[in-house]
Amino acid sequence: MNHISPIFRPLCPPALLRLLSACALALSLFSVPASAQDVDRSEIEKIVREYLLENPEVIADALSELERREKAAEEAARLEVLSDSSGILFDSSRQAVLGNPEGSVTLVEFFDYNCGYCKRAHADMVRLIEEDPDLRVVLKEFPVLGQGSVEAAQVAVAVNSIAPEKYGEFHEALLLSRGQANRDSALKAATGIGIDQDELLAAMTTDEAGQTIEEVYSLANRLGLTGTPSYVVGDEVVMGAIGYDQLRETRRGEELRRGVVLVPGPIRLLETAIPRYQ
Repeated sequence: MNHISPIFRPLCPPALLRLLSACALALSLFSVPASAQDVDRSEIEKIVREYLLENPEVIADALSELERREKAAEEAARLEVLSDSSGILFDSSRQAVLGNPEGSVTLVEFFDYNCGYCKRAHADMVRLIEEDPDLRVVLKEFPVLGQGSVEAAQVAVAVNSIAPEKYGEFHEALLLSRGQANRDSALKAATGIGIDQDELLAAMTTDEAGQTIEEVYSLANRLGLTGTPSYVVGDEVVMGAIGYDQLRETRRGEELRRGVVLVPGPIRLLETAIPRYQ
């Protein structure tokens, strides 16, 4: 499972937090009327405790309700972020675009050059672009798998800034290369397709790489993304390589919502069915 940086991890075990929250929610179901203000607090706590022990299903119900509320809150927050940050998400000047730049449907992928599932998904992405001339693919450098990933992303940003027409070729060369992706392997991939190393190194001395990666980190954090690959199509956020069928349906749903005519024929999309992240 490809996890994000430890700064995104909760400070306490999730199960403990959920249980404590559920207990608080269960206790909130019991309201003390104004006329009972003089009742001893310990007596009230005793009554509540005895009730919960005799009816433990109340905790289960509270956990279910808590989970429902959390999911609803997360979805509402994501929709708000998608609305507020649509410009950065879909049309940032710092992003790389493959496929049809003027395509009516945009698929955004958050990826890491050291992500095994991202590597396996690449062939399907290529086929999708080849078969669907109306698809625009936005790639977001989201290095979450260590320093090597950050270094590779920095080189990739420099490639996109000085030779955007070669970014797709570079992206494929680095993503499909063997071994760890890092600064050296990224430079090798770039020079291997004819990009001048001196010009590339000069581009890497600017603030563009750091600003680009920070922009993606901030966006991913607000969207609640926890690893790679993660995708956005319209107002749908899909985390993990969930498979061709579901992503295809998500894409087609966006076409219908926007009133876009579907392209006849099969559409192959992304990864084989693998639960969540690597």
